[in-house]
Amino acid sequence: MTDVRRAAWTELDPVTLHEIVRLRVDVFVVEQKCPYPELDGRDVETGTEHVWTPLENLSVAAYLRVLAEPDDVRRVGRVVTHPAARGLGLAGRLVDDVVARHGDRPIVLDAQSYLVEWYGRFGFVATGPEFLEDGIPHVPMRRPAR
Repeated sequence: MTDVRRAAWTELDPVTLHEIVRLRVDVFVVEQKCPYPELDGRDVETGTEHVWTPLENLSVAAYLRVLAEPDDVRRVGRVVTHPAARGLGLAGRLVDDVVARHGDRPIVLDAQSYLVEWYGRFGFVATGPEFLEDGIPHVPMRRPAR
């Protein structure tokens, strides 16, 4: 079974950091054709968690980050899976991990619209209308504290 790893920015070794950034840019900027500032400054904030899982020859097969927001809310973002690892349930394992560790507080995210039902499996519900972010339809979602 694949393990879930977590670290703050300052705890990431250079190779893992490179692979995280490379995966995010390869998928969000190149594959999804969204030229935007991928490095937004939030990765280095105190309280930000980088969560990933390796797989065989991929040191970062799936990844997400958790941001500390006001009012003790956690924000999940940058959920991404390497093309060679898609369909294996790795992103779901990462979301399960976040919910298990942070489910005692509200968790929010902005889901790409086609993933609303998928996030619903983890207890997230839509909290507003669809909106465009970088040309991609998204829906704000929230998982209430348990």
